[in-house]
Amino acid sequence: MKYSEKISNKLNDLLTRTYDAEKGYKLAQEKIDNPSIKKFLGDKIQQRYNFGHELKDEITKFGELPEKGGSLKGDIHRTWMNLTSSISSDDTERILEEVERGEKASLDEYNEILSDEDMILAPSTESLLVKQRDAIKKALNAAKRYEEAVS
Repeated sequence: MKYSEKISNKLNDLLTRTYDAEKGYKLAQEKIDNPSIKKFLGDKIQQRYNFGHELKDEITKFGELPEKGGSLKGDIHRTWMNLTSSISSDDTERILEEVERGEKASLDEYNEILSDEDMILAPSTESLLVKQRDAIKKALNAAKRYEEAVS
């Protein structure tokens, strides 16, 4: 089975977003002093690294080529994180807000693909996307709890 160009493009968009998230988490982790939040961000770095490999494997399995890097939009988001943390008096809260914003955007993208009735996903792809989406929901909830704790 070979995926349609639409499905392949959507999966590669997710892969690019995954690269962006991993880079964003690395940047955030560098700017945080709180050990428990630093560990949370480290866990998310590893999670997104794993997500990337899983997505690459899934894309390749269906005869397509995976993307190799992040996006300009992700670069801009990280630049914004750098700028706001350099002028903000409460870096941790601001960084966690940006983490939440990124996670919400990721969730929207996963939900869009999973709910698109015009795309017929292989069971392995659907299962992978549901698993990753659910992990992102958990990360979003954890980021909210950390933000509440520091605000």
